[in-house]
Amino acid sequence: MKILVANLGSTSFKYSLYDMSNESLLARGKVERIGEAESPCTITIGDRTEKISVPVPNHAVAVKQCLAQLTDPETGCLKSAEEVEGIGFKAVFANGYSGVQWVTKDLLDAMEELNAVMPAHNPPYVRAMRLLNEQLPDIPLVAAFETGFHESIPDHNRYYGVPLEWAEKYSVKRFGFHGASHRYIATRTAEIFGRNLRVISCHLGGSSSVCAIADGKSRGSSMGSSAQTGLFNNNRVGDFDPFMMSHLMKKLDKSLDEMLQIFSTKCGLLGLSGLSADFRDVEEAMQKGNDRARLAIDVFVGDVRRYLGAFLVELGGADLIVFTGGIGEHQALIREKVCANLDELGIILDQEKNLSCGGREMAIEKEGSRVKVWVIPTNEEIIVARQTVAKLNSRKQGS
Repeated sequence: MKILVANLGSTSFKYSLYDMSNESLLARGKVERIGEAESPCTITIGDRTEKISVPVPNHAVAVKQCLAQLTDPETGCLKSAEEVEGIGFKAVFANGYSGVQWVTKDLLDAMEELNAVMPAHNPPYVRAMRLLNEQLPDIPLVAAFETGFHESIPDHNRYYGVPLEWAEKYSVKRFGFHGASHRYIATRTAEIFGRNLRVISCHLGGSSSVCAIADGKSRGSSMGSSAQTGLFNNNRVGDFDPFMMSHLMKKLDKSLDEMLQIFSTKCGLLGLSGLSADFRDVEEAMQKGNDRARLAIDVFVGDVRRYLGAFLVELGGADLIVFTGGIGEHQALIREKVCANLDELGIILDQEKNLSCGGREMAIEKEGSRVKVWVIPTNEEIIVARQTVAKLNSRKQGS
């Protein structure tokens, strides 16, 4: 069974094609600058990469273009587009829906209801999936929601201290996100160690979150009702005192919508450093003595450590801490700072292993550390592919 996994941006379409008979990656590609006069279309099959530029006015055409490249008689890896039995989307949030769902009008309407909560995620997905439903009706579309992995979060980590009817009527609860990544870490660690462990999964990247995992299930997430909460991100605010909102609106002479735009585009690493939303740029500036860059990194690390401590309490200790995501996998400095001075908690990093890791899957704790510390590259796409196959098989079985 061939499955295409889609990751959408407002003007981009990234994809991975899997043969799920053996979970092998057949191809990976992307279409960029959708809607412009020329859109770069890149595809990698094995060690060969091909790139062309053609007009791609919308996401439906982007999918058709990727299928054309995948089925090219000379350079493709498929005989025909009919070999693709489904497209799986790493969807984020929908009002009243979670888990793995068929993409229907009702589902898209439910996603659209939360556009204001997920301004960077839901609008491009809704637009693209509507187009694909209309223009590619023969290919089943499956949405694998990031909230699905966090359905096991217990009530004491789920509810806010607000009127209960807000939770029931308006979905004001802690849902948690990055579900595909944390699910992969739960699955992969069980494979490595032969059993489920108490895991604290640190998905650190352009968007970051920490998750407490026990028995292979989520017990708590740093993110709440939206992806704007928890750790601050590359340009998003993270946790913030809501009572400062009206104060800032008056001082800055901004409307609520303008403030929300600032919180989701000009805060986080970018806002504190004043330099960049890319950790690599900020770390380079810190090494040159830039105090704002140092502050930004220290605050980010403080956020991670705060949730690390909270989840050590939630789980009654941890067997394993995992670093994943672009920063978690590749930035030894962050791993070092997060684990610094935690010997009393049984967390002792091996500095030589940490520095030599290079993003590989490996243990980086020191001999004698009670808590294991690993770097594990995440694979959200294979999780979505597996969930898509399960959904397609359920249809075949009539359930």
